Amino acid sequence: MNQMVMEKQGRGKRADFLLTASILLLTGIGLVTLYSSSYAFAERFFGNGLHFIMRQLMLAGMGLVIFFFVSRINLDSLRKWMVPAVLGTMALMALTFVPGIGVMRNGAARWIRIGSSTYQPSELVKLVLPFYLAHIFGKKTERPGTFSSGVLPPALITVAFFLLIYFQNNFSTACFVLFNALFIFYLAGFKLRYFFGAAMIFLPLSAFFVLTREHRLRRFISFLYPDWDPQGSGYQVRLSLMTVSSGGFWGKGIGQGTRKIASVPEIHSDFIFAAFAEEAGFLGVILIFLIFGIFAFAAYRTAMRIREPFRRLLCLGLATTILSQALLNMAVVAGALPATGIPLPFFSAGGSSLATTLVMCALMVNASRYDNRGYENNGVPAGSTGIFDSEFERKETRHVQRLSV
Repeated sequence: MNQMVMEKQGRGKRADFLLTASILLLTGIGLVTLYSSSYAFAERFFGNGLHFIMRQLMLAGMGLVIFFFVSRINLDSLRKWMVPAVLGTMALMALTFVPGIGVMRNGAARWIRIGSSTYQPSELVKLVLPFYLAHIFGKKTERPGTFSSGVLPPALITVAFFLLIYFQNNFSTACFVLFNALFIFYLAGFKLRYFFGAAMIFLPLSAFFVLTREHRLRRFISFLYPDWDPQGSGYQVRLSLMTVSSGGFWGKGIGQGTRKIASVPEIHSDFIFAAFAEEAGFLGVILIFLIFGIFAFAAYRTAMRIREPFRRLLCLGLATTILSQALLNMAVVAGALPATGIPLPFFSAGGSSLATTLVMCALMVNASRYDNRGYENNGVPAGSTGIFDSEFERKETRHVQRLSV
């Protein structure tokens, strides 16, 4: 009965305007940037300068329709489908290894063929895994249990996704997904000894994964010594830096960039920020950081206003995933990190990334509609019958305090 009351009370609140506006603004700037950066490349290699932008516009339109729907749906009803969602995502990941369905590009099996298009299931993991973890850790009426019952199940799901992505030859995305999952584990109140234990296992494995693949090792050496292989593993980042610096303070103007014309590989995708920096200059880069900053402020402010654990964890996890991905991509383009192959949210060509990002944003906007009237200040449902024992109550207090930091 209390749950039904909370659901009704949680509906009807207006979405956070600042959050919604920043999402739409980033989407619009991303589409303009993709058009400008991809036109010459598409004209040269596909005979149609609108090749990339038309597909992106179509997917953006579909994504915004889904955005409107998801931003208004009852999130509690979606939680009932978490097990099928997790298993379905794993099945899609496994399909990348099936001949005739999986698509191999540059030695990586990251895509599945759907008609004349392709889809990258690892993008879906960035959405499903945070939702699953928020769902599990947001259950306030269940005891946290022992290590085997409270920690091990979500940890095994996280490791399973990590391994599926890794075996697609996508180590950087696997690490990215893992670290964002660990962030949600931390917010959920798990003790630090679990993280130290995970680090003791993961760090040696990471070194092994890098050292046993030539292309990863070459990228890492090129990052440490940029002049080591300027025409090979360091070529893309070197040209990216030249493109960024050529924009100067004011930029060359939208559509006036010259280095984007087949000079930087994947400039319409993973390195699209270089094309933007060339045309918009230092001022444009500051503007993008400012808009992403507004997005971060609105998203985290929304999360801090939510006392209900599931929605708060979901909002924090999704916002951190989008923002960390953006910072990671920009750092790679600026030469501050080794090349990763992770796209820039809202900007990079590819419907998989854009569609997933918009759904993630829709879930955050949905959470911003929740008005908390069904919850007391400590995050426990109003009208609770006191089912928590003292040990669980102490853990929940630490959990809420950590989420409030």
